[in-house]
Amino acid sequence: MEEEIERLFSIELKSKTHLKNVTMTNDGHDDVLVEGSIGKLHNAEFADDIVLVVTGDKGILRINLTPDEVKMKQKQKEA
Repeated sequence: MEEEIERLFSIELKSKTHLKNVTMTNDGHDDVLVEGSIGKLHNAEFADDIVLVVTGDKGILRINLTPDEVKMKQKQKEA
């Protein structure tokens, strides 16, 4: 059975003005919502083949994801 890998991410914005919404509730739900804009795409690349780094003019999104995993999920979706 394929082991599920926990996905980690970070979002780095150059200014809080690019942050649209952050929601954390105290009503018994554990939901967290982070919305914003990293702006116009400058680059998307894999750093050290383990982290997808998407760079915009207003910020950077990073998530631990490999190129092989992206290809595998695309093939599974097409099947």
